[in-house]
Amino acid sequence: MPIVPNTSELVLLPPPCEIRYHDSGSYTLRDGQHILITDPAAQPVAEYLQRALSDTGILWSILTEPQPLDDDPARGIDLSIDAGLAAGSYQLEIGTTYSWIAGADLVSLFYGVCTFIQIVQQAGNELSTLNIDDKPSFARRGVMLDISRDKVPTLDTLKALVDLFASWKLNELQLYTEHTFAYQKHENVWKDASPLTAAEIRELDAYCRARFIDLVPNQNSFGHFHRWLMHPEYLDLAEVPEGLDWPIFLKPRPFSLNAADPRVFTLLDELYAELLPNFSSKYFNVGADETFDLGKGRSAALVERDGRGRVYVDYLKKLSELVHKNGRVMQFWGDIIMEHPELVSELPKDAIALEWGYEADHAFDRDGALFAQAGIAFYVCPGTSSWISLVGRTDNAIGNLRNAAENGIKHGAVGYLNTDWGDFGHLQALPVSYLGFALGAALSWNAQTPREFDEAGLIRALNLFAFKDATGVMGDLAYNFGLVYRTLDDQKHHNGAVMVRALLFPLAQIPEQKWLTSPINAQKVRAAMDHMQTLAARLDEAHPADPLIIREYKLAVALWLHGAKRLLMVVDSAAYTKAAMLAELEPLRTEYEAVWLARNRRGGLRDSLVRLDRLIQEYQA
Repeated sequence: MPIVPNTSELVLLPPPCEIRYHDSGSYTLRDGQHILITDPAAQPVAEYLQRALSDTGILWSILTEPQPLDDDPARGIDLSIDAGLAAGSYQLEIGTTYSWIAGADLVSLFYGVCTFIQIVQQAGNELSTLNIDDKPSFARRGVMLDISRDKVPTLDTLKALVDLFASWKLNELQLYTEHTFAYQKHENVWKDASPLTAAEIRELDAYCRARFIDLVPNQNSFGHFHRWLMHPEYLDLAEVPEGLDWPIFLKPRPFSLNAADPRVFTLLDELYAELLPNFSSKYFNVGADETFDLGKGRSAALVERDGRGRVYVDYLKKLSELVHKNGRVMQFWGDIIMEHPELVSELPKDAIALEWGYEADHAFDRDGALFAQAGIAFYVCPGTSSWISLVGRTDNAIGNLRNAAENGIKHGAVGYLNTDWGDFGHLQALPVSYLGFALGAALSWNAQTPREFDEAGLIRALNLFAFKDATGVMGDLAYNFGLVYRTLDDQKHHNGAVMVRALLFPLAQIPEQKWLTSPINAQKVRAAMDHMQTLAARLDEAHPADPLIIREYKLAVALWLHGAKRLLMVVDSAAYTKAAMLAELEPLRTEYEAVWLARNRRGGLRDSLVRLDRLIQEYQA
């Protein structure tokens, strides 16, 4: 049974599987001590530790020989690779005279060093003596960032995230791509999107490799192809060229590729041949989710003859052939095949299904069992619950992330991929996702992370390792901002918060929306606004290392409150005048643009701003 630390002493992210504090004694870090390595392969890890200690004001040298004596005051820490340890595991001991870390391999040693650094960051120079035995619950532990709706982060932003994720023992990163890679022959598709170029991908791939993170290529290849099909030169490849009417679109658009057209695979073959050589990963995520229009247009006859599920599986098999041609292993989203459980056993046997769902009660148990019984390797893919929320949905994130971990372990999932989406213009700022990223990192490493961690431990971890706020305020606010939406407890808030959805539709259309699951309760809306404003008043007390975080949260709160006011306008036309709402929103739009450009490229900003501009036009009418 795991032994967990007293959270009043240490908080580690992720929490280790087993930690034992010694009854007495401590160890004092001093300048001039040594990092001892006996294997030259450990040099990069030793240098990583050396830089981290230097950042805290402690200057240590790296020594390969001779080995100091046990009582030598210059002996600081020993780093070693021990092939006799269980795969993926490391051991760490802080003694009274020196410390040591042993890993089963180089990456395990790196993870032990990451734990040691976190201890130093919160304990200072005086460390409690202890032992840690640790290993991951899931072999693959990742994050997928949406860079197609509509934010493409700058390379500096991505590298900063890689550093953060590596320190939390994550080892996979995906960038969800529809149209945001700069394919040489397809400039019309990406010219306004500020895409990642081949050179940038290669640079990021190398940066990830140096931090033991696998940058997995990602290109949606069936549904969600509208960013291509909206251009005349690709329209003839669409399943429904006249357009699919779907709520996520401002107007109907062609959405999926035509499964019956062989030219589709000619195009994808070309795209894969250009994209994949820029990545060192052996995996490739082809997407293929949410093919809502399959069989509703040009493939109708094929679907009528063979069945929708059969056509879908045959399409996946053709994608798998293209992936094999490029020497990769196919990953694909598992939602559509769940509609045809009788065909799961016919999937390509080396493919990896990505079982996704973003509500706390998602059927990870049912679907994981089905993949496991069919012998199909799969990941569990929960989410951060940040999108369509502006400030997060803390309780749903916790429930969703835990559900995925528990049932992933139960059914033998090979990976845990935490997703962060940008539906409806990617309104949320990046730091809003830190809570979900952090808890996902904890649970993907240690699925037995105690539930006590979910509040006090998580808040402390956010302050220490994400926001880096010594006041302890920012983590507390981030956690509690994401609970205020629950004040409207008569609403289901499926995949978002209703006050944020109110920013996305004209006032006259709000009462007829399916996401409004009961009549608007003005008293509860006002209570939610009061609670949010009370929390927001504390933002100036927080001092995160990056001051931009405060600005981002202030904007998020202001837009959240604006959406709540729109709910009140639906039930009380005198609650706010259009003139007052316009005066409030116009400066928020200006701030939104400035905040966007602080971490992200300009491409996609115009598409995102369309939603705020529609509100401005409504107020001006």
